[in-house]
Amino acid sequence: TVVYGRIDMLRLSKKADYALMAMAHLALKPGSASAREIAEEYEIPTELMAKVLQRLARQGLLTSQQGARGGYTLARTATGISVADGPVALTACSTHRDRCGQFAKCNVRDPLWRISDIIVSALSKTMVSELAPDVSPEPGGAQVRVLPAPVRA
Repeated sequence: TVVYGRIDMLRLSKKADYALMAMAHLALKPGSASAREIAEEYEIPTELMAKVLQRLARQGLLTSQQGARGGYTLARTATGISVADGPVALTACSTHRDRCGQFAKCNVRDPLWRISDIIVSALSKTMVSELAPDVSPEPGGAQVRVLPAPVRA
């Protein structure tokens, strides 16, 4: 679909959108942020944001600290986490005959695998710092100026 001369954006799940929004928020914020703080900032249900943040922490992308001064922080610098590291997961059809009833007749598997490879490559090259281009905190709260990444062809 073409809208105003552009192709519609790739559609992600709400949880993937929220994960990227939260990681960009944490990249811009010195110190930690609670699930409630992030949820309120973006008008997202707190319970849903809490689940998203817990999942990112289990994947090793965030660290969590319990207690009154607790919250979430990026586990690595924003320049060290790619979008493909966890928040955006692609699903693909199986290449195993016993897991796919259409394996023998599938006429789109190979073209879809090529498209998937291109998307995974692009996501792997896109860092969280590019989602929050102004400032990203280093571990320990030091601030680093992050310049926008060059446009890739």
